[in-house]
Amino acid sequence: QDSNFKRFVEVGRVVLLKAGPSAGKIAVIAEIIDHNRAIIDGPLTDVPRQSFPYRHLTLTPLALTKLPRAAGSGVIRKQLEKEGTIAKWENSSWAKKRAAVEKRRSLNDFERFGVMLAKKARRDVVRKSVAKA
Repeated sequence: QDSNFKRFVEVGRVVLLKAGPSAGKIAVIAEIIDHNRAIIDGPLTDVPRQSFPYRHLTLTPLALTKLPRAAGSGVIRKQLEKEGTIAKWENSSWAKKRAAVEKRRSLNDFERFGVMLAKKARRDVVRKSVAKA
């Protein structure tokens, strides 16, 4: 019987934080405390080592391989650098989509106007090519 769950709460799992001062950053599960909390640490993403409830985490498909339980920040930092996990995350479509949404949210009025014009131009090109076909 093959399970349909692919992401597990495990030591070394990369998680995306949904709440708190570091919301939107990624961290690594360093140790599991109980059914509600884990110790997370993000030495490369400025997330301090802390206890964090699972309900404020999202598990990502990424995980560090062979991370010992309760590994210190230094060990986690070395593993992250060795496996290039941060780069993998930043190249994922999930992270790109989040960045795009964030960028859109931070636009000022004039930049939104520019986006509208770009969309109109694109729509025009698409419409003409469809009419040609």
